[in-house]
Amino acid sequence: MRATVLSGPFDIHLDAVPEPDLREDTDAIVRVVAACVCGSDLWRYRGLSPVDGPTRMGHEFIGVVERTGSRVSTVTPGDFVVAPFTFSDGTCALCRLGVHTSCVNGGGWGGRDRQGHLADGAQGELIRVPWADGTLMPTPGEPPEELYPHLLALSDVFCTGHHAAVSAGVTAGSTVAVVGDGAVGLSAILAAGRMHADRIIAMSRHPDRQQLAREFGATDVVAERGKDGAARVHEIAGGIGADYVLECVGTGDAMDQAMRSARPGGRIGFVGLPHDVTLRPNVMFGLNIGVAGGVAPVRHYLSEFIDRVWEGSLRPGAVFDQTFPLDEVDAAYRAMHERRSVKAFLRV
Repeated sequence: MRATVLSGPFDIHLDAVPEPDLREDTDAIVRVVAACVCGSDLWRYRGLSPVDGPTRMGHEFIGVVERTGSRVSTVTPGDFVVAPFTFSDGTCALCRLGVHTSCVNGGGWGGRDRQGHLADGAQGELIRVPWADGTLMPTPGEPPEELYPHLLALSDVFCTGHHAAVSAGVTAGSTVAVVGDGAVGLSAILAAGRMHADRIIAMSRHPDRQQLAREFGATDVVAERGKDGAARVHEIAGGIGADYVLECVGTGDAMDQAMRSARPGGRIGFVGLPHDVTLRPNVMFGLNIGVAGGVAPVRHYLSEFIDRVWEGSLRPGAVFDQTFPLDEVDAAYRAMHERRSVKAFLRV
């Protein structure tokens, strides 16, 4: 089969690799129908997060179950499934608490599971899924192709934006500022609207993303950054700052922007993968600003959102603005790297 492999900075290609097989009786083999490129994939692609030799890429996919192990009971061959960006057993104490990303038997795609077997990457034709019962979520039936982007967005990006809003504690009637206009930031805008925020401020300097932010529910757009950006947020938010700020980038500048934009007593939900982020406890203490967030437990959220996509009340797939065949995965990465694409959809 073919799968995406990163050999070094900017060296991404489609390789012939061995087809996966069932390794444990809790495994499933899924034929990937669609995958995508994530902003976090770019950290490795750009060489900012080093890789130790050729690395299988991708952690977001939807597909069809082809085979299952003898102990798999919740999915069967032929089921259409959505997979979170991590796998989990669904039964450990942390999974039962809804923190599937900290599962004691869990792990990430493209790496090794606790038994030492390769879990494959999502940007390929087939993938072995450890702990299929605790990981995969079947859809109510065979979805029409127009639902593929919306279902795929649930595997990471929308649930991650939602997790930012949940972590911050967004309430009805509140003012929310979103730092970051990538796919996660846009998803956070959509999530804040679903939680009935009254004003949603998108911090974006790119006209195309500003337009998409407004389509997702942003009431205001702030293009400025730093002190000027914070001043604009404070002005829009009645002179005191935003009740909730959703940090969806992961850089030190983004967290500093979030801290400056929050009102005293406000809350920050952060889901951007942190790189060189430093918190300022003295500022947080003096202004009573709370910070919470982390890796989104997608599996915890999936059931509800699959139902919403199925009934038509949730359409997060608009974050995909370019589609590439798997054969052109290198072009998809370049488009994301060069900011010509918000999020690249890969049709397998």
